[in-house]
Amino acid sequence: MSMEGDRARERTRRPRPNAARLLGTSALMLALVALGARFAVASLPLDETAASAIAPPPGLAPVAGPEALRARLDAAGPLVLAGERLNLARLRRLYRAHGYEALWDKRREAAASLRKAVLDAGEEGLEPAAFHGALLSRPPAALSGIERDLVLSDAFLLYADALAEGGVPVENRPADEALAPPTVDVVAVLERALSSRDPAAVVGELAPASRQYRALRRAYARYRDIARGGGWPRVPAGARLAPGAADPRVPLLQKRLAAEGYLPQGYASEGRYDGATEKAVSRFQQTHGLGVDGVLGPETLAELDLDAGARARQIAINMERLRWLPRAMPADRIEVGTASARLRLFKDDNLAFETRVVVGAVDRKTPEFQSSITNVLFNPPWYVPYSIAQKEILPRLADDPDYLSEHHMRFWKASAIEQLPGPDAALGQLKFVMEDRFDVYLHDTPEKSLFHRANRRVSHGCVRVENPRALAALLLGEDLAAVNREVAPGNTHARSLPQPLPVFVLYRTAVADPDGGIEFRRDWYRRDDQIWRQLHRSSAAGVAVDAATPPGKG
Repeated sequence: MSMEGDRARERTRRPRPNAARLLGTSALMLALVALGARFAVASLPLDETAASAIAPPPGLAPVAGPEALRARLDAAGPLVLAGERLNLARLRRLYRAHGYEALWDKRREAAASLRKAVLDAGEEGLEPAAFHGALLSRPPAALSGIERDLVLSDAFLLYADALAEGGVPVENRPADEALAPPTVDVVAVLERALSSRDPAAVVGELAPASRQYRALRRAYARYRDIARGGGWPRVPAGARLAPGAADPRVPLLQKRLAAEGYLPQGYASEGRYDGATEKAVSRFQQTHGLGVDGVLGPETLAELDLDAGARARQIAINMERLRWLPRAMPADRIEVGTASARLRLFKDDNLAFETRVVVGAVDRKTPEFQSSITNVLFNPPWYVPYSIAQKEILPRLADDPDYLSEHHMRFWKASAIEQLPGPDAALGQLKFVMEDRFDVYLHDTPEKSLFHRANRRVSHGCVRVENPRALAALLLGEDLAAVNREVAPGNTHARSLPQPLPVFVLYRTAVADPDGGIEFRRDWYRRDDQIWRQLHRSSAAGVAVDAATPPGKG
């Protein structure tokens, strides 16, 4: 069997182990509450006794020679140990390079370092059970020498893979979540780790080193600790609470706000909704994407009601999303946040421009992907996508034969429909041209009132920009007056950017702000649960998966 064939197959990841069984056999994993009104935090690392159990103590039979190890790897069928499947192609490649010698009997310190990193995967929002955590905690005599060696190697490779490219394999993600970093050769990484003085650090470097990831990692530890300590008090439902009100729920509200740092610990105002409480509620509303009025209403109460475990879970999910991005993001880039409905332009890695956007409706989700803007198209026509023409425009023609002319539309190329350019055209007067398989792009819109909505998820999938002329000026390196002169004649024409600008369309429900605090957003597209089910199979049983909805246009 060729090495090339092995490499072609090694990207096929093993299915995650049956986590329910693993939880039953290992009391060292934190039980996860079934998804519902409350969510669990990720698994706790195994304790040091379990972490050292796999290391062969003196007197334990050594690993058999190369012939026996090679025979085990060359045996027909999948490689399954104690019910857990190992990546046979990747292990063959690794051990072939070492003459089928055992790797860990003579590398005890490296094995202990890497094993601890794997069993501490919970600190990265990952589940050690996904990396043979239960097998690593078994007494040494429970596995043969060959099995111990293979389990250790496969565990390290799986964990490295999860840090480098995400714990959810690319092939298991929905089609409209199309972000993935460059592929990392984890076998080569393990080779480097074997000869390193700090092998755990070599593997750890595969995780994102960005400020965002570090801040989320710290916040994840903090919210896990709050959850383990019993969480925070729940504020009972009731009438709206406005500043100046006296209500028995106010002390609970103040304790709840203090738990996340919105008020000082122990703050109290004798049951009165005072100015400090109003400011704290306003700040909570701002960091959760709510309308800011300082009033405790139903939406604010619903966000307050989520427990600390749910917030920890939300942070872990967004740590996973960051693992899907390039490790070095381009210094000049646009990030479109579809959960926050905002666009940010970065120059030299510093925020240079920010504006509101309108993104895809819940049934026409804007996908997650990477592209580049190459041109600005002035006074663009709109070639109506077939699905929109069939479902929305043609039915209206049956009742109103003048619908096309009234909306400056016409048939072209048989049954296709084009809307002529103009200030009232669907794309407005500017389109930012970018190539992607979803045919999604950024553009202007005549419906300016949409940008003042709290929920700006109303498009067919494309991204409508509130201040497109200001954005165009920044991208073209010109002033606003020059952009206005380009628009004024009304003819369709394009200007190329000095160089293509990378665009990342991202869906993030937990984001670190510049001060290291965490902003949470509602999971409008219901994508968080899909990721959690993949990362923590045992906690996700019985939750239905929404089929990915193909994005529309406009």
